[in-house]
Amino acid sequence: MKDASHQSLVENLSDADKDALIARLWSDLQAERARSTRLEERLVENGAGLADGAVGAGVLAKLQHARPSARSSQETTRPRVALGRGFGLLRSRIVLGAALVFVLAFALDFAIGRYQHYRMEQKQAGVRNLQHAAYEGLYVELANIAYEPDGKSYRLTMQMTNIEPDRAIYVMQTPVRVFLQAGLAWREVPARAPDGESATVSKLTGVQTYETVFEPNLKEWTEVMPGYMHIRFESISLISQRSDPEDDIVERTDRYYVHLKPYGADDDAIRRRMKYQGQPPLYIPMPPH
Repeated sequence: MKDASHQSLVENLSDADKDALIARLWSDLQAERARSTRLEERLVENGAGLADGAVGAGVLAKLQHARPSARSSQETTRPRVALGRGFGLLRSRIVLGAALVFVLAFALDFAIGRYQHYRMEQKQAGVRNLQHAAYEGLYVELANIAYEPDGKSYRLTMQMTNIEPDRAIYVMQTPVRVFLQAGLAWREVPARAPDGESATVSKLTGVQTYETVFEPNLKEWTEVMPGYMHIRFESISLISQRSDPEDDIVERTDRYYVHLKPYGADDDAIRRRMKYQGQPPLYIPMPPH
């Protein structure tokens, strides 16, 4: 009955209390070993002076015979069981720790994958929005060509329209390049911005115009239409939806073709050759070709 009550008491202890109890019992066992050793040494010392040496030797023999059995019984019961429980607890903690590390690594990898997918979708959506704003949302057209006072140059006026004014776009515009057809080739002629600037950046929310002065100074050129020069305008724009873009920029190129009447042209000759009624226009726009 006493053993059953002791066993129930031990089973109700926590792991920490059991470990403390085992450590205390182990310490008591070590202390008992030390006291037994000291007692043997004293008996040996005193046994030499006893008159009846057989009595001392008998006591010493009994102590030596009893000591191993007590030590072996103590070592083979409680300490081994306690150490086994300690190792089991240690193994369970290692397994739990490894499982926790695995779960955390899996969750981190999943979170990183989701974030990268989200960023990729955002970037693709930004590219689509920018492409839409640069092409479908921006309309560029040739507005006018006029003579310059110097008697040899022309002034080209282009017009840009943001057809979605609630979504501003930023446009970096360079002077339009101008080409004159000579034979089967296109030859570039001098062109510049009227104010001398090489490039301008504009915030476009509606309609805006920009101008280019050019001089078709080639002595020989091709007459595709009787009495007219064949001219190609090439406009290159850098477009973004931010004033300080990084890689969110779209380059848009627009080409326009016109037949342009040269300085000093004979209007009567042009009317006869083209069978045209009225005053021949300065320029005749043509579709891209």
